[in-house]
Parts: sequence; C-alpha cells; structure tokens
Amino acid sequence: MEAFAVPGLPEIEAGDDLAALVADRVSLREDDVVCVASTVVSKAEGRTASLSDYPAGPRAREIASRLASVTGEEKDPRFAQAVLEESTDLLMEAPFLLTETGFGHVGVNAGIDRSNTGGDDLLLLPKRPTESAERIRDGLPVDCPVLVTDTSGRPFRHGQRGVTLSWAGMPASRDWRGEEDRDGHELEVTVESVVDELAATANLVSGEGDGGTPVVVVRGFEFGDHDGSQELYREVSGDFVRQALRGWSYEGR
Repeated sequence: MEAFAVPGLPEIEAGDDLAALVADRVSLREDDVVCVASTVVSKAEGRTASLSDYPAGPRAREIASRLASVTGEEKDPRFAQAVLEESTDLLMEAPFLLTETGFGHVGVNAGIDRSNTGGDDLLLLPKRPTESAERIRDGLPVDCPVLVTDTSGRPFRHGQRGVTLSWAGMPASRDWRGEEDRDGHELEVTVESVVDELAATANLVSGEGDGGTPVVVVRGFEFGDHDGSQELYREVSGDFVRQALRGWSYEGR
C-alpha cells in the first residue's frame, strides 16, 4: 500500500469541481481510496462565513464571558454563536466548547476553522458531508471510495490526528466479531475503524499549515474478506464518556 498527495491543485474556490480537479492530475485506479480534506470540500461548497453573520444572542454572550474568565483571554461572542448554530449538542462549555455536529461528529468548536479560510473569518464543516463524498465519487472517472477527512484531538491523547467525517464506496469498519485470533479464540468486540485509519494515513502525507496538500490517494488498500459495518459515530445510549460529561462541569484549578 502507498499514499501520495495529488499534485498541483489550485486554491479551491466556491463552485469548483473537486472530482474533475483530481481526475485531471492523477490516473486513478479501482484500488485507490481518495481522501479529501474537509477544508477544500467546504470551500468548494461555499461554507465560509463572516463573524458578522452571527450576531451574538444571550447564550453566546454568556458562554464567551465564561470562557474568558476561565482562560484569561478575550472571546468573541459571535464565534460562540457560530458554534451554537453549527451544533446539535453542547457537551462541554469550559474550558473549551466540545460539540456534536448535525451529522454526528464530536469535536471542538463544531469543527469551525479560523485558519486557511481563504480570506473569510470562518470555515465551517460541510453541511452534509456524506452527500459531499458521494458527489465527489460520482464525478470521478474510476469507481473508487472517497473519504472526507479532518483532523481532531482525541480523549486521553496529546496532538491531532486524521479522522474521517464521511465516506462513500466502502464500509466504515472491518467487523472482526466471530472470527478467530491466532490461538483460536473467537473475537467478540473487535470492530476496526478503517476509514479513520485511512484518514490518519492520508494526514501523514497531506501535512498541515501553509504547506498542506488537501487531497491524498491511498493506493493498494485491501479491505479483505471481512464483514463490513457502516457504523462510525456512537449512539448516545452506548457512549458512556458522553453520558459522564452530561453530569460534569469545569470548576477550574
């Protein structure tokens, strides 16, 4: 298996055809997985915004004031308003905003980016990233899977890592349950999130900051003879960390 960045992509603007831009630069194969950073998907879909688009309501002003008191840094209540409007659930209010998006992703600030925004204040996540992945896949000349990826931190670990927001053309996970380990023991709980592993592979190649390349092709990945699962985001009923957060509040040091 190998991974390589798609070379020579221009700065993406609203209305650009990402599938065509990729197909013009790479001869794709059916054993490819095309990993597209959510930033360029958002730009192509016009998901940029100005802070002035989000006049702050009382809740946003309250949140910004609390964050300022906790962090010692001034917080723009309009940004808090944007996070609220892009979220379906607010899991933590301090010392940072941890939210759930409309499509189930849990992350800081609803995934809203304030870097590489193309001159705007904010870059929002794609509204319906599954449709985004399917649209890009439909536009490619070869039938291969497409992942829309992002980076985020994970509990209990330092640093950012690549994760998949949405996918098309492959299962999200390998389901190993019912198979046997090397000692003949039946696996009972192992479900491997291959779309996240592919996103992490792509992120190693794509890079960050001003040198990032937003589309990576992973070539030669084989799913193998396993059952597949489309489940990626945990249901609240089985997400014990989320349940614990509902009863927790930040009291400072």
